[in-house]
Amino acid sequence: MGSNPIIGFVTVDNKYNSLQKILRELTKVVVAYSGGVDSTFLLKAAVDTLGARNVLACISAGVAEPKHVLERAERIAKSFGVRLVTIDTAELDDPNFIANKADRCFHCKSHLCKELLDVAKENGFEHVVFGTNSDDLGDFRPGNRAIEIFGARSPLAEAGLTKQDIRTLSKKLGLETADVPASPCLASRVIYGLEITGERLKQIEHAEDFLRTLGLVEFRVRHHDTIARIEVKPEDISKITSEKNRTAIVTELKKLGFKYITIDLQGFRSGSLNESLSSEEKRKNL
Repeated sequence: MGSNPIIGFVTVDNKYNSLQKILRELTKVVVAYSGGVDSTFLLKAAVDTLGARNVLACISAGVAEPKHVLERAERIAKSFGVRLVTIDTAELDDPNFIANKADRCFHCKSHLCKELLDVAKENGFEHVVFGTNSDDLGDFRPGNRAIEIFGARSPLAEAGLTKQDIRTLSKKLGLETADVPASPCLASRVIYGLEITGERLKQIEHAEDFLRTLGLVEFRVRHHDTIARIEVKPEDISKITSEKNRTAIVTELKKLGFKYITIDLQGFRSGSLNESLSSEEKRKNL
């Protein structure tokens, strides 16, 4: 991969070599693929290390997945020459997911793990791997517990690869996802305790699609029932509060059913809805 700066006394190349070693030991893998930075890098590394015939990409096309991300994911997987299987995890059939408590991600990931393990068994693959990176292990991510319980693996985290490492290596590999912002499932935009419905997920998706037409890249529309709370980078606040854009945003989001449209002056931050959880709630759900 070429020379790299030392990060924590371990070079990025060394971490990549560790990743390849882990993948070789697994021999054949089903990759939980979303089209994001991490899973795209993992899929590429797996194909380069094991060969496309020993890798199966599996993507969830459930109602909580942003459609614009799925389209990109399908195109990239095709360019890798890897077989892509699409599944529907039917999240809205699960009352635990719909209830949207602090453990929602655990239930969603559990369904995904079950589906992926079934796909692996049907196709003669022994291992399922996720794109969890080492930074994710220190964040509030109940889904990590599901991965562990179901015996799936997280090679990127095991190799010590951070998000920045993955972006650096993705650039070296020429991956178009190297600089794309994170795009977690739409349900992560709904305030805890507010029921997840197909209508609310569509409201979020359409609202974010509209904001994207204004040139915004990294942002979120948080769903607080009748209120849409928009998070953008601090430097983009002036863009969405200009008279032309402000009026357009209010008009469009009210058409979607929101009664009040607000701008979060604190700016965009990943996982901001977790700020409402107590330390005890986070502890018991990890």
